[in-house]
Amino acid sequence: MLIQGFCLVLPGRAKVTFARIYWATFARLIGVRVRVVGTAAKRQGGRPVVYVSNHSSWIDVPVVGGVLEGCFVAKGGVAGWPIIGTIARLGRTVFVSRNRASTGKERDTMRAVLKSGDNLILFPEGTSSDGSRVLPFRTSFFAIAESKVGEDLAELPLIQPVSVVYDRLGGLPAGRASRPVFAWYGDMDIASHFWRLTQHIGLRATVLLHTPLDPARFEDRKALGQAVWQVVADGASTLRQNRPGHPLDLPEQRPSGIPATQPSYA
Repeated sequence: MLIQGFCLVLPGRAKVTFARIYWATFARLIGVRVRVVGTAAKRQGGRPVVYVSNHSSWIDVPVVGGVLEGCFVAKGGVAGWPIIGTIARLGRTVFVSRNRASTGKERDTMRAVLKSGDNLILFPEGTSSDGSRVLPFRTSFFAIAESKVGEDLAELPLIQPVSVVYDRLGGLPAGRASRPVFAWYGDMDIASHFWRLTQHIGLRATVLLHTPLDPARFEDRKALGQAVWQVVADGASTLRQNRPGHPLDLPEQRPSGIPATQPSYA
């Protein structure tokens, strides 16, 4: 936290790079190996990127945060959590209420973050699940990608769908019975869940990065949200099948900036 606090006052990309390395290291320390399939979208022609992912566990944060460069969007209650809330604020997390009446204000806040040079990471299901399916996306999250009257469409963010599945446990394919080891949902206690997770070895998460979508090609945020959900859900379904020799069974990739000694702990 001291290092990131120092990075926040420095000009340049130190705060972005350190945050990603921090999460990558955290994932490695808790024993989760991360396989990356696909390429993270970069800002194009000044257009920022909003990464949209499914959400089944608190583990998604270090897994996705270690792969993608962006600020997380989290529910406002997280800001008050001991230690975690402080870490989230140091990571430049954007807190939202998810109240329909606040959609416009929170959209403007997120757009300001994008204009400042950051990208965003969204979990639009609004809650975590048991990992067996992707819950419907809340379209209010996609207000950030709706154009205003007179606005240049070229300023809208690109949307990159991201599918995350925990597909190895003990080095073997993980099935439905294994998902509670990873999934954190309902009234589960985070401390006990963390302890149970660390009792296992050979854990792996696969992060599938899909082709980015241009919001300008969709009629409204509902159409965009449904299209992104379909891509994320289909990708997650494919990953859960754990079929050897599948086209997704590609060589692992390493995001730039991560040492070669950590080939898949993105």
